[in-house]
Amino acid sequence: MSTSFRYTEPLPPKAATGRTAEVYRQLSHDFGIDEPATFVVLSAVPELLAATWALMRESLIAGPGVRTGKELAALGVSLANKCPFCVDAHTVLLHATGDHAVAERIAQGHEPHDEEHARVLAWGRRTRVPGAALGDGPLPFPRVDAPGYLGTALAFHFINRVVSALLTEKMLPCNLQRFRAVRSVAGRTLARTVRRAAAPGESLALLDRPDAGEAPAWAGGTAVGDAYAALLRAAMVGADLLDVDDQDLVEEVLQDWDGDHLPLGLPGIPGRDEQPGVRLVLLAALAPYRITDEDVTAWRGPQRTDGDLVRLVSYGAFLAVDRIESAFTHRAVRS
Repeated sequence: MSTSFRYTEPLPPKAATGRTAEVYRQLSHDFGIDEPATFVVLSAVPELLAATWALMRESLIAGPGVRTGKELAALGVSLANKCPFCVDAHTVLLHATGDHAVAERIAQGHEPHDEEHARVLAWGRRTRVPGAALGDGPLPFPRVDAPGYLGTALAFHFINRVVSALLTEKMLPCNLQRFRAVRSVAGRTLARTVRRAAAPGESLALLDRPDAGEAPAWAGGTAVGDAYAALLRAAMVGADLLDVDDQDLVEEVLQDWDGDHLPLGLPGIPGRDEQPGVRLVLLAALAPYRITDEDVTAWRGPQRTDGDLVRLVSYGAFLAVDRIESAFTHRAVRS
């Protein structure tokens, strides 16, 4: 049977217990999708699964800001990161908000007619470049909504990379979501959930809560900040799969990254026979869609588990997120 999972074999969600089972319950209730592959692929590491869900829920679903605007921001991020799976998913979710025309214009490669929508979409695209999202001009959303939009962008910079690394590009069998009628119908099935108000903070009970002061200032004391801090803590555990010198190397490369996509020659990325772990981490951060079966096999061998692979990819993905987020903390958000 075909599967969405490229390198792992997650347990069936129906077999989940404890924290993982509660994440799936919240996903079904608040996201409207049972067993989404984007989250199931993280289930080998429950603390990563819970923190990823919490950041998405507390920003996109329950955070401040209009859902259509935040879906446009997430779509812009996904376009910038070249993640077809997530582009298709957010096109469907735009249909669910009732904004069918804007969903289809973007699906056909056009800019939204509405100037405000176009500005938010462009802002989402710009967030891939560290520092560009909070440049000199005004943001395309009110200051009070900044935690929702910034959290959404960071959530999908992480999710895009995990999806591109560990899942296929097919959101639905045979890529049926590429048909307009299928997108519209799928969106309508989610409409009630997407348009229902969600209470902030309900995912935080699933987390290993951060210490006081760990939540970033841009989150403004909202639940988004606690969720982001929990994801940071959970993702950085993957660093332990590299030795200290390799950790220093990947962090040095990320400090110099300017948001560009890597050219085909993958300059600066070591060969899989030399430093396979470093290679996987850097690819997960900078070009996860370039990860191959050979890259995974060279690092994994018989001794590595699905959980190890999820941790390593998540570590790389979060290093890119951290590079982008660092610019948020050094500039006061203004309307």
